[in-house]
Amino acid sequence: QVQLVESGGGLVQAGGSLRLSCVAPRPTDTIVTGWFRHAPAKERDFVAVINPSGGATYYADSVKGRFTISRDNAKNTVYLQMNSLKPEDTAVYYCAAASPEYSITSYSNPGRFAYWGQGTQVTVSS
Repeated sequence: QVQLVESGGGLVQAGGSLRLSCVAPRPTDTIVTGWFRHAPAKERDFVAVINPSGGATYYADSVKGRFTISRDNAKNTVYLQMNSLKPEDTAVYYCAAASPEYSITSYSNPGRFAYWGQGTQVTVSS
């Protein structure tokens, strides 16, 4: 069982930055970790994913160049640095964990992930 805990959400003005953290209770160097977001009245959207070593990442087009996913396996933590935030980035952000069975791009499908956190709210004001 992998229980994930997200933190770092909040209210920020457009153009601002936030860094989200996702902590796992056990070593993260064997799991793929992804970030997804869910805005009201919308589907849950893929944001970014990182492989166990941190050597491979994949981003949604909507966040490419603005968001950076990284991991510190010594701290069992995965980060999502979000810069140049836009009002359309407003959502509840979830981290998720999975076994490394597929190509990195396959993890844009939320069905690949078995474990999810409770989410952290990000609100970007215009």
